[in-house]
Amino acid sequence: MPGNTFRKIFRLTTFGESHGYSTGGIIDGCPAGLPVNLAFIRDELKRRSPVYPGSTPRNEPDNIEFLSGIMNGVTLGTPIAFQVRNLKSRETDYDTLKNVYRPSHADFTYGRKYGIRDHRGGGRASGRETAALVVGGTIAKMLLATIPVEIRAAVSRIGTAAMPEDPESIISAIKMQQEHSVLQCPVDEVERKMLEQIEMAAETGDTVGGEVFCVIGGVPPGWGEPVFDKLQAQLASAMMSIGTAKGFEYGLGFGAARMRGSRHNDQMKLQDGQPAFITNHDGGIQGGISNGQEIYFRVGFKPVPSVKSLQKTVDNRGSETEISISGSHDICHVPRLVVVVEAMAALVLADKWLMAQSSRLDLLRK
Repeated sequence: MPGNTFRKIFRLTTFGESHGYSTGGIIDGCPAGLPVNLAFIRDELKRRSPVYPGSTPRNEPDNIEFLSGIMNGVTLGTPIAFQVRNLKSRETDYDTLKNVYRPSHADFTYGRKYGIRDHRGGGRASGRETAALVVGGTIAKMLLATIPVEIRAAVSRIGTAAMPEDPESIISAIKMQQEHSVLQCPVDEVERKMLEQIEMAAETGDTVGGEVFCVIGGVPPGWGEPVFDKLQAQLASAMMSIGTAKGFEYGLGFGAARMRGSRHNDQMKLQDGQPAFITNHDGGIQGGISNGQEIYFRVGFKPVPSVKSLQKTVDNRGSETEISISGSHDICHVPRLVVVVEAMAALVLADKWLMAQSSRLDLLRK
């Protein structure tokens, strides 16, 4: 199956290119009777807008249009089709790139796979595609809120400016944050250093990457599959589907590789007569299945590959050349990806919730 559809029961299929007519998607498997808050969807789309220093000057209004599956503000249980039109398409800006492979973009690989590629801003590989992910993920958030499950993410690193590595301190800071900051980082002092990183990259015609940390509360024990569809595997798949993602770790991640088992193990106790965990080094997932604790993970994103400095490349005629990329590009896109990380996590969890209902006869009877 072509890779444009995500998950199994709660499914999102997306379409569109960066400078095409529109981008959008079809959500299938969303239960009927779910109230849809359009204002919330618009607010979530605004969170991925370029409104901070170092973001692209291309600021699309992202007006959402629902074409099916919703009536009188409530889901019908039928496919939910939507689109977000590209109102600031500037195709001619990319004419000079039509025959050139931009370093670390998808130009070369798309060309080899399909024998043709959309050179207008990266086509299907553009960050513009994340608008559809946010819409689908926001509806998944609304479904999860009925439990309730809360998903919150923040920028934990840009370049060398970073929050402390300790997950507990990051989670605490995210929970204390009352509203979204300029760079969606919950610690003011760290955010100022992040802004300095962006400014330094801009001065040299360069770009800078970073990390997003996500914490999820309210997931009951029992979500996830035992072997090939583990919860952490699907979260990793979701995060690594975001265009510039380069790394994923949950719980203590690679830090666990440096520990002894006796120190890493999440020991248990009885609390009010119920099993409880003393620590949460496993990040809320054991054996591929949620254990009722907070789920947390971080995602590393590479720098935007469109840089102004001269770089070596080749063209589709087989000639070596050099390229300097100008135009509407982010110097740092990481703050715009916070809401995308949340959306992709929501898509996974909504699907896992629906799948979990089929694992026990008593749940099916309910």
